Amino acid sequence: MGTDILALSTAAVTIGVTHTVLGPDHYLPFVVLARSRGWSVSRTSLITFFCGLGHVFSSVIIGIIGIAAGVMVSKLESVESVRGDIAAYLLLIFGTLYALWGLWRFFYPRKHKHVHLHGNGTVHKHAHPHSSPHAGAELNHTNLHTHESAGPAVKGDSTPWVLFLIFVFGPCEPLIPLLMYPAARSDFAGSVLVAVVFSIATVGTMLAVVLTLYAGARKARLGWLERLSHFIAGLTIALCGAAILFLGL
Repeated sequence: MGTDILALSTAAVTIGVTHTVLGPDHYLPFVVLARSRGWSVSRTSLITFFCGLGHVFSSVIIGIIGIAAGVMVSKLESVESVRGDIAAYLLLIFGTLYALWGLWRFFYPRKHKHVHLHGNGTVHKHAHPHSSPHAGAELNHTNLHTHESAGPAVKGDSTPWVLFLIFVFGPCEPLIPLLMYPAARSDFAGSVLVAVVFSIATVGTMLAVVLTLYAGARKARLGWLERLSHFIAGLTIALCGAAILFLGL
């Protein structure tokens, strides 16, 4: 390995880690959604991993196409800038819609029915919101024999696919110059190595930060604010998008 490629690889690790840590949009959406939607650690890890891959490899593909076409770095960076604006607007729109849905869930909580079968054969049903405690209802039925929930089952969650789409649009601007330097010297293997090192550093940092923050978030007790968890998640995501658009984060 040449000295230049070693230096570039070191820079790729440093830039990949720094770029990720300084961009809260790389990890906060996963943490707040995992907390509000009750994702397991393994599910959160998989979603973060694949979104991270989509985030990095979309820029790698654009870089490879640019290298093959002989496009200048400045033009590729302009393309990445446009993609960045698109991703930021998508975060802002998705977060706002999710927050509004969270408010709707707060003010109009979904109810589900419970079927009670008493020892004398009497059957009755009653409904209550998901957020209201059910223990008191059970105590009122001293002859309770069986208790089955007749509430609607939760179906497919499209949230991970929305996140994946947003992260595919999200650019890795620092990667382009790193790729172009070895490419200008016809060192294709060097470009591949730099891309792989940058990808591992970026995705690995995303996973480390997300899982660390989620470990703390799972232990947090929000009390009555728990019912606002979806609204808080959406607001956080929307603020990430706004920060990119208006603060350049």
